Amino acid sequence: MGAGELGRAFADGEVIIREGDVGDCMFVIQNGQAEVIIGSGTGEVQLNVLGPGAFFGEMAVFERDVRSATVRALGEARVITVDKRNFMRRVHEDPALAFRLVETMSNRIRKLTQRIAELENLCEE
Repeated sequence: MGAGELGRAFADGEVIIREGDVGDCMFVIQNGQAEVIIGSGTGEVQLNVLGPGAFFGEMAVFERDVRSATVRALGEARVITVDKRNFMRRVHEDPALAFRLVETMSNRIRKLTQRIAELENLCEE
């Protein structure tokens, strides 16, 4: 592990979290990229590609529930795990972190809402 590297390294295509598994922590990408995918009746649908500094799995910090998507490495990626206790400590140290998290979640909800509307329009045609 090089200087400044934390977390765990994932190989290309390796699953970091799996849709349907129960989660209790979130993740931050330190290096590399990861793709967010969901299963569909015809295979997989890619929802997003995340890069360094991006986080995912954050819903598990607020409520212990099943993962809503699979995230896997695109190329080699290094990912840091953040549990609820560490997340709350970081928010206490830097309250702006909570705002950035809510802002990112809001943007994701807006994009998903737009995508749903587009799909509904396709089905109506």
